[in-house]
Amino acid sequence: MKRIYLSLILVVSMLSSLFLAGCSVKEKEEEAQNVDENVIRIGVFEPMTGASAAGGEMTVEGIKLANEMFGEVLGKKVELVIVDNKSDKVEAANAASRLIEKNKVSAIIGSYGSSLSMAAGDLVKSAKVPAVGCSPTNPLVTLNNDYYFRVCFIDPFQGTVMANYAFKDLKAKKAAIIQDVTQDYSVGLSKYFVDSFKELTGDENSIVGMTSYNTGDQDFTAQLTNIKQTNPDVIFAPGNYGECALLIKQARSLGIDVPILGGDTWEAPEFIDIGKEAVEGAVFSTHFTSEAAVTDLSKKFMDAYKKKYNKEPNTFAALGFDDYLVILDSIKRANSSDPQKIRDAIAQTKEFEGATGYITLDENGDAVKSAIIKKVENGKFNYLDTIQPK
Repeated sequence: MKRIYLSLILVVSMLSSLFLAGCSVKEKEEEAQNVDENVIRIGVFEPMTGASAAGGEMTVEGIKLANEMFGEVLGKKVELVIVDNKSDKVEAANAASRLIEKNKVSAIIGSYGSSLSMAAGDLVKSAKVPAVGCSPTNPLVTLNNDYYFRVCFIDPFQGTVMANYAFKDLKAKKAAIIQDVTQDYSVGLSKYFVDSFKELTGDENSIVGMTSYNTGDQDFTAQLTNIKQTNPDVIFAPGNYGECALLIKQARSLGIDVPILGGDTWEAPEFIDIGKEAVEGAVFSTHFTSEAAVTDLSKKFMDAYKKKYNKEPNTFAALGFDDYLVILDSIKRANSSDPQKIRDAIAQTKEFEGATGYITLDENGDAVKSAIIKKVENGKFNYLDTIQPK
């Protein structure tokens, strides 16, 4: 009886294995059938929920607009496959993996947030599928990765731009730093500001205070109290729009009235919605302004964006728009939907006309572009200046 029982178990096990193998083959066949030869798929992984949702949503608006305006290439339809990376590093890696393994995309757009982009770096490199970031500015995103590119400037330039503004425009001699230690973007941008500010002042002690917080924090009293005691001329506080708006609000309530500067992530309506009157006068660097069209495509983008979304265009939508078009142009030049050929064409991008300016990618895959400085005035983001790279 025992032998019969064991034999039955063995038979059931073998049948289960055969069934699962059959299912696996069937799934693969179905996946193969789902790959339409007349469609080229471009994957998008952006934060549609979580702490960076506003930035992700604005970016996707620009990508969708570009796809509507330029929906075909090589005589084929271009299909967007959009996946929410939930503002989380693990989810970002999962999203990129899904786009590569399941959706079989030819190229990937993403992501808002340097840490989220970096989470997908090894995956795109291993799979040899090119990714082009819209706004991840940390240098590590593309470092030693021939399959990651970006259409935005990087933090060494952005940090220098804001240090110059602090020193030359505000006449600041002492600066304090408040950074989000859980964000590679914030930590990296702070470092480049510090390095540049010390060089400009010629004083190694010109950074009089440095303090940190974590993404999601809402009470910055301790950090601000410490910074207030250092008596800085200016505060540099790059980070997510939500935390930074709260931080500035609390700084003003504590009687800290010095100028507070930040980076490109501040350009979200929520920054003003949360900070209200407290963020008046806040100054930050960014990538685009609707007040100074730099190419013929800038005007076309702005008109189309206003018509579709019934609001003023923003930096992240413009970068998403450009990202899609750089990939589309690369597919044309490669005359192929093969990821490797597209990657090679992306790497050769020079003087491409985008909504944010003319885009040339350097040897690291980074865009060489100008920076825009904006200031919050009367509840709006107002253009101050354009800074050209040297």
